[in-house]
Amino acid sequence: MMLPGTQASGEVADDGVVDCSTVAWMDTSLTASERADALLEASTQSQIYRWLNEQAANNPEQTQWTNRRTGEVTAEYEAQVACTPTVVYTDGPDGVRFTEGVTAFAAPIAVASSWSLELAELKGAAQADEAYDMGKNVILGPGVASGRTVLSGRTPEYFGEDAVLAGLMAASTIVGIEDSNDPDKAVLSDLKHFIANEQETNRSSSSSNVDERTLVESYSLVNEIAITRGGTSSVMCSYNQINGTYACENADVLNTLLKDQIGFEGYVVSDFGAVHSTADALMNGLDQELNAPNYFAPDNLDAALAAGEITQERILDAAHRVVEAYIGGGLFDNPLQDEAVEDASTDEHKEIALQTALEGSVLLQNDGTLPISLGDDLTVGLFGATASATATDGISASSVCSMKWAFGGGGTMTCEDLVAPDEAFAEAIAEAGGTLVVNDGSDLESAAADAADVDVAIVFGYQRTGEFSDLADLSLQGGGDELVATVAAANDQTVVVLNTGSAVEMPWLDDVSGVLEMWYPGEQFGPALVQLLTGEVSPSGHLPMTFPASLEETPTGASEAQFPGIMDSSNIRQVDYSEGMEIGYRWYEAQDVEPLFEFGYGLTYSEFEYSHLQVTPTSHKGTHEIRVKFRVTNTGDVAATEVAQVYLELPASADEPSKRLAGWASVDLEPGEHENVTVTFTAEDQEDLHLLQYWGADDDEWVTPSGTYTVTVGGSIDTVLEDTFSQK
Repeated sequence: MMLPGTQASGEVADDGVVDCSTVAWMDTSLTASERADALLEASTQSQIYRWLNEQAANNPEQTQWTNRRTGEVTAEYEAQVACTPTVVYTDGPDGVRFTEGVTAFAAPIAVASSWSLELAELKGAAQADEAYDMGKNVILGPGVASGRTVLSGRTPEYFGEDAVLAGLMAASTIVGIEDSNDPDKAVLSDLKHFIANEQETNRSSSSSNVDERTLVESYSLVNEIAITRGGTSSVMCSYNQINGTYACENADVLNTLLKDQIGFEGYVVSDFGAVHSTADALMNGLDQELNAPNYFAPDNLDAALAAGEITQERILDAAHRVVEAYIGGGLFDNPLQDEAVEDASTDEHKEIALQTALEGSVLLQNDGTLPISLGDDLTVGLFGATASATATDGISASSVCSMKWAFGGGGTMTCEDLVAPDEAFAEAIAEAGGTLVVNDGSDLESAAADAADVDVAIVFGYQRTGEFSDLADLSLQGGGDELVATVAAANDQTVVVLNTGSAVEMPWLDDVSGVLEMWYPGEQFGPALVQLLTGEVSPSGHLPMTFPASLEETPTGASEAQFPGIMDSSNIRQVDYSEGMEIGYRWYEAQDVEPLFEFGYGLTYSEFEYSHLQVTPTSHKGTHEIRVKFRVTNTGDVAATEVAQVYLELPASADEPSKRLAGWASVDLEPGEHENVTVTFTAEDQEDLHLLQYWGADDDEWVTPSGTYTVTVGGSIDTVLEDTFSQK
């Protein structure tokens, strides 16, 4: 039924072009849902089908898809109704990928290390503006996971191992992409990958076997927070099976958990090639198949409908979800321009990239060598292939600008505006009157000789990781551990700069003066490094993931059944999530294992003292506001920023493995200055983040236990203050 006063097809001008102002789905006085209703009402079955496939939905004039090898027509549609936009998807957790003329931001793991929701939002908005200018208006990102194993190849494109930190970081990124960017540039986000997608090894032929409580608390919660607080337009289902059923056709996951329990109202799109059926996928919650029409091609849908395997109601529901999201996100009203720009990166975006590299770097060790004072007669040595833009055995600063991409061996970002460390240091040292020595580290004897002749040795270690494969171990690649050991043996003022996508073991830790984790820092690698090592900016990053002392001392390090899983007779790798909720820092806390560097850890060039903790009210019922008050004092000699973290331990009846992050506050303090900090948890916070709750699998709902809750505060999960309150 058409809405009053609207026309199904619109008025047609003499040139045969429909006047879009006369069709209901372009009437901005209507809601997005009403406009979607009008469009589908005016559509044929073939045109409705188009919305169920990404390429058919997003190329309204294309009517045929063919097999690239044989030329055979594999799918055929009617042209879409008039006044529908061209939509272009782009991969993009870290930036507008594989595209020149855009900003190479630091990896998401570095964004998470800043613990700055504001910075995450700024980065999301900048990325959205660049995507639009480059002719792309749906970003496949941000991504979230739960950090089950430090070997996961995609660790750098996620926000770490904690649901609250990662969920809020993803939510802020989504807000940046969809709401905070230029209002004339409509861009949608896609949260990925739902769910329990924690490894690349046999990702398309593995089953994540996990109990209900763990699935909800440890793997779904990060997605729920991102959806509730961010409002993403779409969610991408993952490659893997969950308990024996593929994610993209898993009713328990897509219908029950995502759409019903979480209340997600957008559309579910598959990962590339992650669809394995027509009827099961559609009826169990998949709304749109990514890439060319295959299982959701018209012939397959027609056959399934005729056989009674799918329903017209569900077809319309899926199409409506897609159309409503496109309209609600502005894709109809702010379509892409006819031509993309040549360079979308701006000075403002480059400043955001620099700030992300600065705030996302984590100082792990410092014996006083840092900061370096660049003065007359100081000789600084840079050691390692990634110090320079000039490649050594195929490795350069560009290799660690962004995460690795399997095809071609490059990175996900083109990084054409990269400023390498040797370039940035050369400029800074020239101004100070010092001397710079650069050694690529390929000859250890040469590196040792040069290291002995410099005042400060900065040695670069790297670990390249990315999609399609998991790490084999936690060692530095390219002989990095040997290079560090060699340089450190020749110079007792050795500082290690790490460019990694995950944790690394550090057998040389006791022999070096300082360690700075920069992750994949983006195009501002060199300028950020100079500012951090010279003290122009005091490091303020804190780890969003635990660094283990060894691979064996990790939540999944004890058993092949846990990771990577055991291949069964059907060639499905069965991955046993037997550790339950004991993943990330919760495993280290529960097992009383001391890691190399704990979750939340990060040094700066000053020191902080915590005192005067008070939690109010001391007793309450329901979801009244909870206020955590404490004092932070800068007891050092340098102005610096502290990320003060608040952790919460539920009553024993909840049977949780450990305390968990509840919130944090960034505190900027001059030397000797203190600040009375209040971290407030509103009723909305408690509900959205499930701060006081655990998942009651027997009751099939979140449960708030009565009893005593313990609040602890400090600069990492190794907290220093404690107070309690009770919940009736």
